[in-house]
Amino acid sequence: MSDTATSLAAGERLEVLFDEIAELCGQRNAIDGRLVQIVAELEREELCGLTGVRSMSALVAWKTGVAPRNAETVVAVARRLQEFPRCTEALREGRLSLDQVGVIAERAAEGSDEHYAELAAVATVSQLRTAIKMAPQPDPETPPEPRREFTKTNSPDDTYTTYRIRLPRLEAAKFDAALQSHHDALIAEHPTDPADTGDGSPFPTRVDAFMSLVEAGWDTDVARRPHGQHTTVVVHLDIDKPAAALHLGPVLSEGERRYLLCDATCEVWFERHGQPIGSGRTTRTISRR
Repeated sequence: MSDTATSLAAGERLEVLFDEIAELCGQRNAIDGRLVQIVAELEREELCGLTGVRSMSALVAWKTGVAPRNAETVVAVARRLQEFPRCTEALREGRLSLDQVGVIAERAAEGSDEHYAELAAVATVSQLRTAIKMAPQPDPETPPEPRREFTKTNSPDDTYTTYRIRLPRLEAAKFDAALQSHHDALIAEHPTDPADTGDGSPFPTRVDAFMSLVEAGWDTDVARRPHGQHTTVVVHLDIDKPAAALHLGPVLSEGERRYLLCDATCEVWFERHGQPIGSGRTTRTISRR
């Protein structure tokens, strides 16, 4: 037999084997396509929980005997049947393999079914991975701005109050900068050697800086208000009783009285049977201390 005849015979044999490979692969692909449909139905009907397995991929690996990675591919395709109808239809018809459709289901963006169905018909699994990797990715959604929050909690015995504040990053940075500025100012004003100056005040903390920040904002607000006072305290004094009381509040203690009258503007009103009968002149009181 001549070399030419031998080559023709080998070529015909190769073609027959290739046809058989194509036929067998088509049958296997169609079987995988049906398997994907069954897995999708199992997950849709939530039947996986009746078996006690940890996950759907574990169920597939258990029932089919495939490797866990192959089971994950089957589940990935099953979960995106609705998003890639043309690709999964080609799998059921035997024209695409499970690995080809699996790469698309695991990595391709939504709305690319038609594009990858045409590409997969002429591309290998590696080429599909490269094409999906190089595809333009959709812009990530802008996360919503964090919600600002301010809460106040009193202790059961009312001895202290806890404040919690939540701010977006930009406003938090502004708050940190202001707090650090007041902290630095308090440190600069604090004596370097309290023993020499006789000042036994503790070293300024961030809590001191926070209170300094509050007082500075308070003073700025006071300067804009016409009456120029921090706040207004209404005190009732009944001439028949020995103690004064805050309006809708408790009796003033000695310490509170001294604190309020340290630098205050007082205005006395006289009432009889709940009716005002006169008022005194506004007087500013500053203690000698």
